[in-house]
Order: sequence, then structure tokens, then C-alpha cells
Amino acid sequence: MTKITNDILYVGVNDHKIDLFEGQYIVPNGMAYNSYVIMDEKVAVMDTVDARFTHEWLDNLETALNGRKPDYLVVQHMEPDHSANVENFLRVYPDAVVVANEKTFAMIDNFFTIDLTGRKHVVENGGTLSLGAHQLTFVFAPMVHWPEVMVTYDSTDKVLFSADGFGKFGALDVEEEWDCDARRFYFGMVGKYGAQVPALLKKAAGLDIQIICPLHGPVLTENLGHYLELYNIWSSYRAETDGIMIAYTSVYGHTKAAVEMLAEKLRSKGCPAVVVCDLARADMAEAVEDAFRYSKLVLATTTYNAEIFPFMKQFIDHLTERNYQNRTVGFIENGSWAPLAAKIMKDMFARSKNITYLDTTVRIKSAVKPENIDQLEAMASELCRDYIARSEETANKRDFTALFRIGYGLYVVTCNDGKKDNGLIVNTVSQVSDSPNRVAVTINKANYSHHVIRQTGKMNVNCLSVDAPFSVFECFGFRSGRTVDKFAGETPCRSDNGLVFLNRDINAFLSLEVEQYVDLGSHGMFICTVTEARVINDRETMTYTYYQNYVKPRPETEGKQGYMCNICGYVYEGAELPEDIMCPLCKHGAAEFVPIS
Repeated sequence: MTKITNDILYVGVNDHKIDLFEGQYIVPNGMAYNSYVIMDEKVAVMDTVDARFTHEWLDNLETALNGRKPDYLVVQHMEPDHSANVENFLRVYPDAVVVANEKTFAMIDNFFTIDLTGRKHVVENGGTLSLGAHQLTFVFAPMVHWPEVMVTYDSTDKVLFSADGFGKFGALDVEEEWDCDARRFYFGMVGKYGAQVPALLKKAAGLDIQIICPLHGPVLTENLGHYLELYNIWSSYRAETDGIMIAYTSVYGHTKAAVEMLAEKLRSKGCPAVVVCDLARADMAEAVEDAFRYSKLVLATTTYNAEIFPFMKQFIDHLTERNYQNRTVGFIENGSWAPLAAKIMKDMFARSKNITYLDTTVRIKSAVKPENIDQLEAMASELCRDYIARSEETANKRDFTALFRIGYGLYVVTCNDGKKDNGLIVNTVSQVSDSPNRVAVTINKANYSHHVIRQTGKMNVNCLSVDAPFSVFECFGFRSGRTVDKFAGETPCRSDNGLVFLNRDINAFLSLEVEQYVDLGSHGMFICTVTEARVINDRETMTYTYYQNYVKPRPETEGKQGYMCNICGYVYEGAELPEDIMCPLCKHGAAEFVPIS
């Protein structure tokens, strides 16, 4: 028994006998099945544990209760590793009431033969239950990762009981890094249903959470922003780490030789991380985890029985089943007489979204030949183009084709006030001459960056690409750099003028030196010369229309009357829009508000 807070006790168990979780995930450090007790005027038990630990759990529970009887059993999730002891619990505590939603009660009927007459408390989404000092609120989280799942928020101790959310493999009496096994757990358990997770995170964002109590893994009490940010990245299928994974199968070693050559070339060209995985020998769940972790993937295999090697087929099936997307993918194929592997692999990704395929495909016929070495060199150069462009040593800093990336797009302008880096979103950047190259940037005077650039006379314009997530706009568009460090915790890249440029989500950037300033009333226009220009990649530039149609979340306007900010989606409820309104999120004025239709 462990104290979480004064009133919340841990009564879960560790399992070191298990070798495969859910019959497929290797767990060398076992598993934890977590259960909690809230001690108040009324006593609530939060979930049960796996059937193999009935008596250990009931003993833990009895010790925690210290002679008291539980009033409620809250069932958040019906997987047997959490619900197996519902019937045993009710035998020992026949007066307890089961608290669950309708879908959960239907599953209880499927798993058990229990008469719950007079012992059912059915909760609605957003429903509450008072234990005395503790007020519980239930939030439904369907398909995270079963349809009946709900989480529970205790507003008194500010604890989120998160069901399988924020869980990980491994028993609690083993010291190990959280990120790795939590990532493997997430993409194994929840990856397919990632689209449902942001809805849960959005609800959680409105709560004051200080402790997260999952059903697997440790209780999280510190640095909660780190865990929430990882879940934001994972659930939006964005890359967590810049780098390249090479996954391969090799029959006689020739494909492996090509992979090793490619890995060495990638490292020599400045790739920040290169991970090589032999799918025949690797833990498949860890291989899947790495594919989702890194930003680029190279698949290398042989044509086999007019198909591809079985381990590669299994690997790609795992990826596509979990909605693998938003990545760059390249292929190396080997075939002695009829190479088909590259086409088959590419076809397997047909339903995946936002996959960018390399122009270069390496085609080996049996053994690696000089022409294959040339292909590997071309593939490495293509994969590392953005890394080369970011590097101080290898970048082409006079690539004025970067100017072609300017359109009616959206940009992050970065600057520095002498103490910290800053950035903001702008949509008015234009080239005004080409001899010399001059660019005009218009910025609202109300923005702190306007003040900084007036003082320093320099800025960087980062051309956002279409894969930039909404979080970029939240960071640089909805907060003031005067009060917030927008690059806190980052290790940013810097251009020759000493300013930051973004290390992801852009296709080019320009370093500008202010020559002239034009006062336009509410805005100021900076006429600048270009001192540095780099092209990072060939992804399309984010336009204002693309942002509106595909990036900005749809605001919740159903049943509301008033006006919506066209920039960030903030809703002002009222019959008339104040002329002097300023959006509290993105700081835009009345001109950006439209009536809710």
C-alpha cells in the first residue's frame, strides 16, 4: 500500500510472471495492474486487477481500508487485466455499489453473471459523484482504447484517474525510463485510435491536474507537461524525434550490406539519429515504436515468393493498422530475377495519409554493385537535404530560390530582445525587388515582436510547410513573447545573424536586415534586405486557405449565438460584437470575427 495523497491510496499489484502482455508484447520487466482507494465520508475503489492476483489485491485493499467498508467500485475500463475481480470484490463487499456507464454495465453482463439490482450507479458523460470532500467527475473516452472507457477527475486532490491513458509496460518495482515503454505501450494499445485521444486531451486541458493515476505504470506527479506533450505528438501522428529508421530483412546478407552502407552515409551527412532494425530478430513492438518515433523511414527487403519477406510484410501491416502517416518513406529492394518489393511495399501504404515518398529507390539484383552505391548516395542526399540545410557547416546560405516559397502563406517571424528568443505568426510577407533581393514584412504594432524588430533591425522569416500542426499556431500566435518564453525547453537552430530558425515544420527561411520602416497605422511595414536564404525541403508552403481548411480545429459552435474569431476559433457569445474587441487567444481585432451561422 502506498499513499498518493492524504486520502488516496495505491492498492495495485506487480506481475513478474508474465512474459507476453496481451499475448504479443514482450515485457521483460513485468507489468503493474493499478488500483486505488479514495478514503472519504464515502469510500471509492478505482478499478480491480488481473485474475491471477485476486487475493494479493484483496489483501492490499483490506489493509488500506483499515476496517472500513467500500461504498463504491468505480469501473473505468473492462479489459480483464483491470476488471477480472469485479465479481470477487462484490462477494467480499456485497453492499458496495458499482459506478460505471451504460456500455460498461453491458460488458459486465458479458463477462460475469452478477445480479446488480440495487447496486448500479449509471453515470453520464460529465456526471459527478460526491464522496464527501472529494467530488468525482466522469469523462467518457471512447476507443481509448475500448468503447466503454472513461476517466475520472478528483477536483479536491486534482488527480486524473486516466484508465489506460499515460500507462506503460513494466512493474513498479523496476527502475526504467518512462518514455520508451510508454511509447511502445501507446502505439501497441491506442495507436489505431489516435484520433480519439486529442478530444480527451482537450477536456483534460481545462482541468487543474497535478497527479495522473493510470491503470498501468507509475503514478505521475512531476513534469506533467512532458507527458501531455508526448501524448499530443503521438496522437497527432507527428514525429517525436528528428532522425531516420532503417528497417530491413536480409536472406543472404546482401540487403543488409546495402543498409549498412546507407546508414554510414546518413551519419556522414549529419543525420541527427540513425536507427537500424533487423526485423527478423527485433521485438516487433519496439520496431513499430521506433517507426512512429522518427521522422523518416527506409524499408529494405527482398522479393519473396512474388511478395515480400514475411517479417517486412508483418511490420508494414502493424504500421498501417495503426494509421502510420505524416512521414517520409524510402525503399530498397532486392530481387535476383523479378524485383517487386518496392512496388508491393508502396502499395501497402495506399491508405496511409501524408506519406512523402523519396524520388530515389535503390534496386539491387542479388548483390550490391557500383550503380547501387550511387543510388544509396542519392538516397542519403535526398534524406539528409533538410539536415544539410540546417547545418552551419554544410548549408547553402545563398539559395535564393527560398524566395519562391513566399506567397499568401503563413510564416513564423523570429527575433530576439537581448534576453530571449521570440516568434510570432504573420501572413503578410512579400518580395518587393530582386536586385538586390528585398522583402517586406508587415507586423501589427500591438505585437511584442514589432517592438523588438524596431529596436534590433533584424528578423528571420520561417516559411511554414503544410505539415505544420496547430500547436505551432498556438505557440507563436496565441501567446505574447513579452510574458512567455516561446522556445523554453527547445534547442533551436541559429542562422548567421544569431537568430533562431525553426528546426521542423518549415520548408525554407530567410534572414532579413531592416532597411526602411513604413508606418501603416495599426501595422508597421519593414522593408528588408536578404542576408541569408536556405531551402530546407520541397514540402508545400502553408497557405492561409490550407490552414483554415485542414489545420485549424473546428470550433464548437453548436447551440451558440455570437461571433467566431476566424484566426483561432475563439467564440464570443453575444448579440453584438464590441468594436474594440481583441481576441483573448490570438489578439486579433473585430475585423477577424464572423457571425456564427
